[in-house]
Amino acid sequence: MNVSELARQLRTNTKELLEILPQYGFDVGQRAIKIDNKVADQISRRWRFIKKDLEEKKRKAEEEKKQKEKELRKESGHSVVLPQLITVRNFAERLNLPITQVITELMKNGILANQNQNIDYDTASIIAGELGFAVLKEEGGVKIDVEKEEQRGQVLEQALAKAENSLPRAPVIVVMGHVDHGKTRLLDTIRKTNILDTESGGITQHIGAYQTIWKDPKSGEERKLTFIDTPGHEAFTVMRSRGAKVADIAILIVAADDGVKPQTEEVINIIKAAKLPLVVAINKIDKDGADPQRVRAELSQRGIQSDEWGGNVPMVEISAKQNLNIDKLLDVLLLVADMEQEKIKADASLPAAGTIIESHVDKGMGPVATVLVQSGTLKLNDPLVVNGEIYGKVRAMKDYLARTLGDAPPSTPVQIVGFKVAPEVGDILDVSQAGQAEKINVKEKKLRQTGAERQIVVSGDEDVEEDKKKKILNLVVKADVLGSLEAIIGTLEKFKHEEVGVAVVGKGLGFVSEDDVNKAEAAKAVVVGFHVNPTSSAETLMMEKEIVFTRYDVIYDLFNWVKAELEKMLSSEKIATEIGKVKVLAIFRTDRGMMTVGGRVMDGKIKINTLARVIREGVNMGNGKIAQCKVGPQDVKEASEGTECGMRFEGKVKIEINDSLEIYTEETKARKIVFEK
Repeated sequence: MNVSELARQLRTNTKELLEILPQYGFDVGQRAIKIDNKVADQISRRWRFIKKDLEEKKRKAEEEKKQKEKELRKESGHSVVLPQLITVRNFAERLNLPITQVITELMKNGILANQNQNIDYDTASIIAGELGFAVLKEEGGVKIDVEKEEQRGQVLEQALAKAENSLPRAPVIVVMGHVDHGKTRLLDTIRKTNILDTESGGITQHIGAYQTIWKDPKSGEERKLTFIDTPGHEAFTVMRSRGAKVADIAILIVAADDGVKPQTEEVINIIKAAKLPLVVAINKIDKDGADPQRVRAELSQRGIQSDEWGGNVPMVEISAKQNLNIDKLLDVLLLVADMEQEKIKADASLPAAGTIIESHVDKGMGPVATVLVQSGTLKLNDPLVVNGEIYGKVRAMKDYLARTLGDAPPSTPVQIVGFKVAPEVGDILDVSQAGQAEKINVKEKKLRQTGAERQIVVSGDEDVEEDKKKKILNLVVKADVLGSLEAIIGTLEKFKHEEVGVAVVGKGLGFVSEDDVNKAEAAKAVVVGFHVNPTSSAETLMMEKEIVFTRYDVIYDLFNWVKAELEKMLSSEKIATEIGKVKVLAIFRTDRGMMTVGGRVMDGKIKINTLARVIREGVNMGNGKIAQCKVGPQDVKEASEGTECGMRFEGKVKIEINDSLEIYTEETKARKIVFEK
């Protein structure tokens, strides 16, 4: 039979047919014109199976392509601005996608609409979200968190713009870099105090601010420098970016023996976005394997060019551990501050304005926050005006050495007692707004902070129906500091998995209370404390109700525990290892649930007590087990390629001559969870 005639009968083209056939065991050649009638008949009989298999492969390939495109859009931060109403055609144009794909997505969600019909904002935002786009509303709207950050920035800018008699102030310096590259050790060396030993796991858990005095190498005068310490763990991205916004100069610390890491790149992006003057500290030059030139080269590839190589970024080689070249680093910081002196000014005569850089609830003092004063002078009994609301008044102020202060001029970090409710990290304090500010509704604010009004699902999947099918680990999370709580929730939000998820059903600051225990009982949740313990009554209640409580001081340990709990909820993964292939040449005996057959090992080998698939004309007819193997009269454990042997097959499938047996082993493996970075 002519190949073209066979292709016509099968309703396909000749070229495509010749490309497909070798994939299914018919090696007729790419340039064949004629084909044996018997082979043509076999192809015709198997064609419906082949066609079905091809369609399934094509469907899977398209789904994988769409999924990759969706993930790529999410990673690249693609966004789309949508109005209240939009036609399907315009919607597709804004997404830069084919109309047919958009209409298909709408149909999947039960919406039948042609290209000229309107869809509302809610519908369009759901579809855009499923396609991997971040959605912004056109009516002056942006995503809530972005809007909040912009409002904060505007409040601070307006407060700073009131300055009339600006004078130089201490530069605010933020130290940023990859975890374990030596930020805490550097600060420890600079301010001659040892906080490193008191920090859990050697990682700074909260943002702190410190001051040091250094002698200007030019004038000999003593000058203050304010340092903000940002945590190094990837969970604290939000805190690090906020730290950059309040600083005048950034120190990017990179280990000479480790080079540029993913977190280093993330920090570089934050610094560039904040448009901060930059000094690079190449640390650990005393270690074996230190290569400062490699660090310079890696940074230059990311747009950070050393001034020694013709760029504009000073780089200082240091050893924080050995106190080597720290004086040079401080001299360079003062030099950069002098170059930026027009920007590093403030009017100390104004009412104070500044940024909350740390916030927590203290057992003895109640809500406490650290404020970096950026303009004006904060004084005792000043009203604490945050976001247009009066949170209380300044009852006491302490500096970084726990010394009591009467006032705090610009660039001074102070811990304030007097808040009725803990403010959020990144909030703006502006005393000048006291005249038009309203007293805060303490009860409502506390309710909002504990998250009691809603469940926060952080399973990483927007589809509610899909979420219902998942196994969910419910958590009630309590922390001592708002920044840590935000960081924990933020990292859990990055977690994505098709089978399991995490839901934060309650959150808040301070000790675990009876209310938290009741919430955990209602949601069948685990109570997690970060740096906090339950009250005695809550502990008793948890024992009575058999509620699980777990406490952590290191954020790595907390996430490792969540990961382990989710892995327990996953079904095991079965891994098949192909061993060999046998062609069946004879049927010797057929019993109930068992057959004795003869065959030749065509590939690999055959072993006893292994599994076998029965393949007939490319289709899997069923599975069974090889219980016995004989070569001649001899029982053997295995037979190798080219050997003819007899086999006892256990299984329900009826084997026929010319069937193939695919021999394989199968092992069960526990599946692992990966948190996205």
